[in-house]
Amino acid sequence: MSISELPVVTLKPRKALPFFSRHPWVFAGGIGSVSGSPEVGAEVVLKSHEGQFIARGLYNSNSKIRVRLYSWDKEQACDHSLWQQRIDAAIDLRKSLFEGTPALKACRLVFSEADGLSGLVVDCINDWIVTQWTSAALVTHQEAINQILNDRLAPKGIWQRTEKGMNELEGLTIQDGLLSGEEPPRPLFVEENGLKFGVDLQEGQKTGFYFDQRENRAQAARFARGKVLDLCCYSGSFSLNMARQERCESVIGVDSSESALDLARYNAELNRLIHKTSFINSDAAPYLENAVEEGQRFDTIVLDPPKMTRTQGGLNRAIKGYVKLNRLAMQALNPNGILITCSCSGHISRETFEQILLSASLDAKRTVQILEQRGQAADHPVSAACLETNYLKCFICRVV
Repeated sequence: MSISELPVVTLKPRKALPFFSRHPWVFAGGIGSVSGSPEVGAEVVLKSHEGQFIARGLYNSNSKIRVRLYSWDKEQACDHSLWQQRIDAAIDLRKSLFEGTPALKACRLVFSEADGLSGLVVDCINDWIVTQWTSAALVTHQEAINQILNDRLAPKGIWQRTEKGMNELEGLTIQDGLLSGEEPPRPLFVEENGLKFGVDLQEGQKTGFYFDQRENRAQAARFARGKVLDLCCYSGSFSLNMARQERCESVIGVDSSESALDLARYNAELNRLIHKTSFINSDAAPYLENAVEEGQRFDTIVLDPPKMTRTQGGLNRAIKGYVKLNRLAMQALNPNGILITCSCSGHISRETFEQILLSASLDAKRTVQILEQRGQAADHPVSAACLETNYLKCFICRVV
């Protein structure tokens, strides 16, 4: 379809600058008018209030993100050729990063906005790939995109995962399940930092494994010592990176999911570290509260909670939650203990997280020295045009 035949989304006055700068999300509040009645997934043209062409994108009347932008070239349609270009570029980046290493079989291949494919995440886990869709508009191109992935990667199978809350936010109707090929075994096995991990691709959290913390786990282990507490441990990736360090005496992993803990115990046995580890079913805050009350103390604490807010409206509540968890962790640390504290909430900026640590330290009456500030691994690149992709904060701290 030629550009002249496409529905036109016109912005309100003084709303165009972010999109000329290639930000991919057009929210409903910035739109002045829409010509015609485009269906979900229809290609549209975005124009400024003055009628100037900005970009081409896909429309979704059911989402707060009414238009996701993909092409800033008048002649480049949102079609098979564009998806092919973006997927090829994304895969080539990971090959350049990881060729000849185990990470090539255990990484994020496509990271949504950062790879120019807003609403799509693709992970490689051994010989399978897992897709996660967060855009109902882009899902209308699912068949073409899955075919490109099959042609380029020749996986044994493609498994689809959904993200909690996205069906309601986007009007999605997709479900978890096999899209093509063979069902993945449970578990699949990946190698990271010289350790082997079983991954439940079908029912594990998110897409099965948190590759974004790969380098952070290795670096945090260099600081860890003594008695270690790993909160929100999931399948034990931080725990086992630390347990194999001679200076770490013991590691307790805590998680609210018993199925995650079963996998963590399995991974500890797989890596012959079961003698140094134990895993406990509990929420993080109650466990810490009890530890502080009973006078339990640790030399190293890892705090890596799930995302605490998905919207700007939940920001204040999330900040209070982070302050509480970090205060309790500081109170449970021995003098000069190490705190590895993380936030994967995109609405929590790095500066806000620093303020959270300050508030927590004042409440705990402890002095905090930030030794390192880290982010996500390179297979989760940050788009300079969409800084929301810079979501992961990992601070390694000394608590005096």
